[in-house]
Amino acid sequence: MSWLMGLLAIPLTLFILFIVPIWLWMHYRNKQQDGGQLNQQDSQRLATLTDEAQRMKARIQSLEAILDEEHPNWRQG
Repeated sequence: MSWLMGLLAIPLTLFILFIVPIWLWMHYRNKQQDGGQLNQQDSQRLATLTDEAQRMKARIQSLEAILDEEHPNWRQG
């Protein structure tokens, strides 16, 4: 069993020392070249999420106003 661990340790070590840094370097170099801009689908998703967040904020404010009228001390408890 220990010879199997030794056999796996060598390729794993080489992978971590050489492949992972090159992989990360290439990944972030490509991200930097893209300028970090969103594509069309991501922009649409961001706009949708922004709209949903604004609607949720309005709902929360409405609910808080109702609770303030009906139970003035609800925030303390």
